[in-house]
Amino acid sequence: MTRRSRSGRATLADVARLAGVSPATASKVLNGRSDVGAGTRDLVLGAIAELGYKPTTGRRDPQRERTLVTVLDIVESRYAGTVLQGILVAATAASAELLLRLPPPDWTATSRTAARAWVAEAQASGVSGIIALAIAVPDAVLLAAEEAALPVVTIDPIDTTDSRIISIGSTNWAGGRSATEHVLKLGHRRIGWIGGPLGSAPSAERFHGYQAALHAAGVTPDRALIRHDTFSVEAGLEHGRTMLALEDRPTAIVAGNDEIAVGVLAAAGELGIPVPAQLSVTGFDDTPQAQWTTPRLTSVGQPLVGMGRMAVETVLGMADGVQPASRHLELATTLNVRDSTGPVAG
Repeated sequence: MTRRSRSGRATLADVARLAGVSPATASKVLNGRSDVGAGTRDLVLGAIAELGYKPTTGRRDPQRERTLVTVLDIVESRYAGTVLQGILVAATAASAELLLRLPPPDWTATSRTAARAWVAEAQASGVSGIIALAIAVPDAVLLAAEEAALPVVTIDPIDTTDSRIISIGSTNWAGGRSATEHVLKLGHRRIGWIGGPLGSAPSAERFHGYQAALHAAGVTPDRALIRHDTFSVEAGLEHGRTMLALEDRPTAIVAGNDEIAVGVLAAAGELGIPVPAQLSVTGFDDTPQAQWTTPRLTSVGQPLVGMGRMAVETVLGMADGVQPASRHLELATTLNVRDSTGPVAG
């Protein structure tokens, strides 16, 4: 007996299962791709005929809205708000409805059964694709989405090593290096680092860029000046207080994001350390708040709005059977120098 989806209507996943191929291969046959063998093509076409599968046309009906789900757990951050702006603009331009979802409490330990139910519910709601924003996507969810031919795109994923993940990010390593090189050129040698968790790929890449810049300048990193925590104002405040209370305190601190940098600025203010006269501070993301701190924050700019737009364009393209040129898409970072950095005190 041929198995179909719960809705009773044959899906691309049903076709792939009957033909004994992956949903991606079945999609290639439907889109007339030449990189599929004749035998495989016959299997897929036979499954289509047996199931009576009727594919949706690649040309979108302007009267039919498609739906995208964005899963995130950092709704309170300026970073997330800026990325969501890009997602919303692109979704609106594509006549796609946007749903925001928080991950369930047991998201990271999702079972295959629960993941399939979650994906099936999404598809039943007309969802065409999933965008995961700075959050790990459990293996069970990736597998269930793949089985259902539901595309998943991640923005700044926690893990970039999984070959199934299509990720969109920025040149984090180069950004960490450029911020560190900037304060090195200003004469600083006691340069601290306060970043996000090392388990986060973007955070680790930024930290490695910081290390590379110090190494190239012949500066040995001081472990007392390196801290890894959350991407939060609280982390910047806590570790900023600790570092700036040292007898041989840093003259510059490179922060893993703008929120950490804001916490460092607050710590410096509490301790009466003027910025940038006695301490230079850099951030990362260049969120709108960077221009409203006192002093205005030097920050590595990520094209956050552009990353959101690219995620929508990529996931909708995948829904139409168009695979991205690369599994890891990166947009360039830019160092924006403002008032929070200056020459090392004489």
